[in-house]
Amino acid sequence: MNLRDSVLAALSTLPGTRHFHIHVLVTAPRKHTTLYPYANPRPRIYVQDILILLSEQLALDSPRVLVSAVEACVYHAPTTSAAILYISKVDSTGQGLAPSPTSTLVSALVRWYADPKTRPVHAQHLWLHLFARAQGHYLFPNSIEYEGKRPLSDVRLCIWWRRLLGAVAGDLQASFGDQGKIRLYYVLPGYNELEAQQAIGAVPLSSMAGSPPWVYGHPYSQTEIPLPCPPPEGSFNLGHLIPSFEDDPKNRFMDEIAVIGETDSITSPVRKRARTTRRAPAASREEGREDIHGGSEHHEAGEREKEKDGKTPRPNGELGTVRPDEFWERMSFRQECVTGAVTGFFVAAFSFSLPSSTAELVSRPLPLAPQPGQVPTAMNRRILTSLMQGNEFSTVERAYKATEVLEGAIRGLCEGLSSLPPSSRGKPSQQQTQDGMLAPPRTPPRKHAALPYLQDMSPNPFDEPEATLETYHAHIYGTVSVSNPALAPKTSAIGARVGATSAETDAQKPKVNVLAVRKKKKRTESDS
Repeated sequence: MNLRDSVLAALSTLPGTRHFHIHVLVTAPRKHTTLYPYANPRPRIYVQDILILLSEQLALDSPRVLVSAVEACVYHAPTTSAAILYISKVDSTGQGLAPSPTSTLVSALVRWYADPKTRPVHAQHLWLHLFARAQGHYLFPNSIEYEGKRPLSDVRLCIWWRRLLGAVAGDLQASFGDQGKIRLYYVLPGYNELEAQQAIGAVPLSSMAGSPPWVYGHPYSQTEIPLPCPPPEGSFNLGHLIPSFEDDPKNRFMDEIAVIGETDSITSPVRKRARTTRRAPAASREEGREDIHGGSEHHEAGEREKEKDGKTPRPNGELGTVRPDEFWERMSFRQECVTGAVTGFFVAAFSFSLPSSTAELVSRPLPLAPQPGQVPTAMNRRILTSLMQGNEFSTVERAYKATEVLEGAIRGLCEGLSSLPPSSRGKPSQQQTQDGMLAPPRTPPRKHAALPYLQDMSPNPFDEPEATLETYHAHIYGTVSVSNPALAPKTSAIGARVGATSAETDAQKPKVNVLAVRKKKKRTESDS
């Protein structure tokens, strides 16, 4: 069972009569150098992009409409047998039937990579990272203008993620028992542990019975589950602990920490020697310059020689002094975390020590070798660009057109077409920008000038896979029709109590005595 079939199997359990259509795009692995840009030595990392589009039909004769989408990345570090699943964007249009399939879609994706039996990357440890920030839309431009879409608030979004990850962790913990370790962490910047518990609800830290407890904090001080890029023994470098993802607010903060004390440092000017009438020999001038600088040139040269000799170089800026606790404390003052809305960083670690046979070791594919069902990176980027810049979902008609354009583009690229169909962009609304689309929320870009110099990567020995119609039908596109009992309507506690009261007999009802108010008699002239 591949990822597409696993998601369809999960969707088949939803209540009601529904018809789903899914498109799963997973790129071939490629080399990646910016996940740990300040690590020294830099680890070997391979990355794959994931894009899942889910559409729904209200009836078999009605047009399809996109209802949910997920964008994610999978990073593989073979040296430490670790993988990282980063969920960058999750969005819905609000134009499908209730209940929304978004949570089922995301849960199936997380469970597919967290479960070692289905994980396509050969890694013993999986780390899941995500940044929860509530916005009107992420992947479906202008979908916030549709009156049927009701995005979660900042607090409810954090609660939603904690319940979803806790449910997946509980299922895996029940399946593997003592054979695996699962740890869950979360941080709400600007909140201490008590304030965070009050903000997201006074519920137990374990989201469901049997699931691992949630730890309020970061995972960079624990030693139970190895980190993907641990620092060299006997040294500390924050650049080995904090990964840098695309559209992640931690990126710019790491860049600032890396340049503090280097480019912004203020030093006193060097005092010049008084000019003498007799010019000293060259050797004496060199000795004088050494005395004036206090041997700094030789010291810097010695440091460079140490780095060349194989010793651990000094971390950039304050990366060697800022500890993880201080990093997260200072993170609460960043722009993305002080806007008044509650944001959350969630990390889940899954480690399973399952025995592997000799046959599995022999048949293990190379990290860069493309697997069946994978698509070229350019195809994934073209579809994502068309989704976020060439289509919109403000109305049902535009959503129908956008769905037709995107699903037709995926099939067309698999058939060998060289261009995408025309976009579904309609008449610009008042809230649209000059190019006709609302810009999706995005973290300000990082300062690439501050990043250390990266040497050119060696070329990939494998060619990019070709997306064919066989790949399209076997791995990319899938459909499932659901026919389950409808979801029972929710009844509030107040409503249930009112119904019970009306069914009570007169004998069971408490007797109420109504006291009449005695009116005061007005005085007349005759009375006086």
